[in-house]
Amino acid sequence: MQKQLLLNFLLIIIFTLNTSCGIYKYSDARKNPTNADERITKNMEEGKGFRLGQIGKNRSNGEFQFATSNPMWRAAIAKLDFAPLNTVDYAGGIIITDWFSEGNSNDQIKLTIRFLTNEIRSDAIEVIIHKKNCKADNNCKITKIENKTNSEIRFAILKKAAKIKSTDLEQTKEKNKKYKIPGKSF
Repeated sequence: MQKQLLLNFLLIIIFTLNTSCGIYKYSDARKNPTNADERITKNMEEGKGFRLGQIGKNRSNGEFQFATSNPMWRAAIAKLDFAPLNTVDYAGGIIITDWFSEGNSNDQIKLTIRFLTNEIRSDAIEVIIHKKNCKADNNCKITKIENKTNSEIRFAILKKAAKIKSTDLEQTKEKNKKYKIPGKSF
């Protein structure tokens, strides 16, 4: 009985470790060179992989994944610069604006952006719009708005994120052109 439990436990551990090695990332063969040296050159230009020449060296600047390195996050902040921000939580993946209005109307709007993934794709973010209409004596009614504005905001953020990622990639390529592989130059 004890051997069976131990065997089951080991099988569960092995299965878990085996399936959690990583998520498969699709790669288009038309965009990746077939020659190994060309692949190495492309990866080095884009800042992928590692260099054995850096092992053991004291590097004062580390690379960290903060909000400033995430194109989706940066694009959302840039596109929401017109609205006062109430909650900005990178770890939780959410941006909530404060209530704001245009002009002297009784209607106010609040935007919520939820990040579902860091990848730039159509289902990466969710945009929620709430509208508050206040009458006299603070009698307010809050409704959730679902119309084309949600999609337009989402599309604008995705478009800006794609531009930011493209610019970052070009800057990384320029920065990494100085690294050399024996027999190759960038």
